[in-house]
Amino acid sequence: MRWEKKGQIFAPGGQFDWVKTHGMLPTYDHVKDDIYRVYFSGRDSENISRTGFVEIDITNPQKILKLSEKPVLDIGKLGSFDDNGVSPTWMTNHEGKKYFYFMGWNKGSKVRAAEVSGLAISTDNGESFTRYSKAPIIDRTDAEPYTILVISCILIENGIWRMWYDSADYWINEGLPRYNIKYAESTDGIHWKREGKVAVTYKDDKETRVSRASVIKDGDVYRMWFCYAMESNGYNMGYAESKDGYNFTRMDEKAGIQLSESGWDSTMICYPNVFKHKDEIYMFYSGNGYGREGFGLAVLRK
Repeated sequence: MRWEKKGQIFAPGGQFDWVKTHGMLPTYDHVKDDIYRVYFSGRDSENISRTGFVEIDITNPQKILKLSEKPVLDIGKLGSFDDNGVSPTWMTNHEGKKYFYFMGWNKGSKVRAAEVSGLAISTDNGESFTRYSKAPIIDRTDAEPYTILVISCILIENGIWRMWYDSADYWINEGLPRYNIKYAESTDGIHWKREGKVAVTYKDDKETRVSRASVIKDGDVYRMWFCYAMESNGYNMGYAESKDGYNFTRMDEKAGIQLSESGWDSTMICYPNVFKHKDEIYMFYSGNGYGREGFGLAVLRK
């Protein structure tokens, strides 16, 4: 199994005020036929993230059909959980609505950033989004008291919304959290039953971050791509499989995608967003510097 890289799709370069730098956390949404809208967070001149999109034809992905002039989701009001940035993490289309899960950034403690998940909903096919709540939809509890709680991926099966999310076990220091991927369920995509069930854990004591699960069901196997980091280093890509969707076995050697020898994804590959289109499996992912140099596309070759 290997991923054939199709190259860099979007390179941030100050096209608009909201995207001076970064193409972080690419998040797909199928528009029609071969057309996809890819939401991502760019950063402004003050390094604050806002969410906009590009539209592409998946058969000719290097040609940008549209880049949003303004963010579709701006930062929250002063003092809110997302007043210092908003980044996309997942899109679910359900009963004529788009459920847009996003990560809110906040600086309200000694650690470098609090990251928790909110929800915005569109009833006009993505023309506009309205926050479901001014508060996060998953937030700290006594069992999960630390401020890394980020929804990565959701599948709906037999009426159950199945979620994989980043959840911090603790902070090593003010700049470095330790988190892995946990699993939760819901009946409506809003109210979640979280029991701290670990889906993918650390492979050794030096691994600090296991992040951004992207799950597809392939026959009777759940296949997950994610990114991981050792100590304070940057991300690389990992892979795991499961029969039930919550007990995953890591097989990082089968991830099928590596750093390039040079260029925009030669020092980091991260934030996979995997999806099926027609008879192919695709992946959007960010490159160097947590997406500082944009994002690209790959297609799976088995």
